[in-house]
Amino acid sequence: MNFEIVTEGLEFPEGPVAMDDGSVVLVEIRRGALTRVRPDGSKEIVAELGGGPNGAAIGPDGRVYVCNNGGFVWAERGGIKVPAGTPDDYASGSIQAVDLATGAVETLYTECDGIPLRGPNDIVFDAQGGMWFTDLGKTMAETMHHGAVYHAKADGSAISRQRFPLITANGCGLSPDGKVLHVAETRTSRVWSFDITSPGVLAPPEGFRPGRLLATLPDYQLLDSLAVQADGAVCVATLMRGGISIVDADTGEVEFIPVPFDPHDPYITNICFGGADMRDAWITCSASGRLVKTRWAKPGLRLNFNA
Repeated sequence: MNFEIVTEGLEFPEGPVAMDDGSVVLVEIRRGALTRVRPDGSKEIVAELGGGPNGAAIGPDGRVYVCNNGGFVWAERGGIKVPAGTPDDYASGSIQAVDLATGAVETLYTECDGIPLRGPNDIVFDAQGGMWFTDLGKTMAETMHHGAVYHAKADGSAISRQRFPLITANGCGLSPDGKVLHVAETRTSRVWSFDITSPGVLAPPEGFRPGRLLATLPDYQLLDSLAVQADGAVCVATLMRGGISIVDADTGEVEFIPVPFDPHDPYITNICFGGADMRDAWITCSASGRLVKTRWAKPGLRLNFNA
């Protein structure tokens, strides 16, 4: 598999969205911005978001909906700058909506039932126009919040917490038939599958497990954001090892695709699919500030909304 560098110099990119015009819209967590990357690698800031914009998706109204984790403290480790805690001015996380034409930003949610959103992370829209999103939680010097899965309406009128507690809930994506939500947990290296019983509602857990355990990666591999293939396989960005783990949605078997740039980037954080045949794959290499592109072996699942 051949990889090409689309652009460099990004400030910890994440949340890529392949647009209909061939560009990619993504967030730069460290810069606090939503950025568009053109096919020729040129970049333009769409909106200044502040905090820590993390995941992004196109909603039913054509706006970009952003999970904002509220911001990080940054530290240099091994010559790269990585998230290393919560800043003193942190207030909460939020869900924001950005008008691509004007850059206007609207904050839709900062809490659910009086409980602040801690660190919203990844987001996907269902066919009815509602958003599923994860909350990783925030880490302080001696404490760490539990993670959760939420569902909310795109107009800001309703939000519900559908699964709690989880341990650093990160990537999320829907099965091709829209009946299953897949969620990756960073610190446990687990991928969970949750049945959806009706729009915006997850089936109650059975026993002590929060959902159906699809896979657990061995050794020190941490899971980040994800996308789903058209055949239902879950493609989850894999930190430390530096690549994409493809998890079979029926068997849980895992195939690993490394992103082989030198120097090695352990912070491969997300993948998205696009192009006429949905086999163009864009991958964020966050520590090295790169957006890279390759041709994927199988087509990705076309999302419910684009712009």
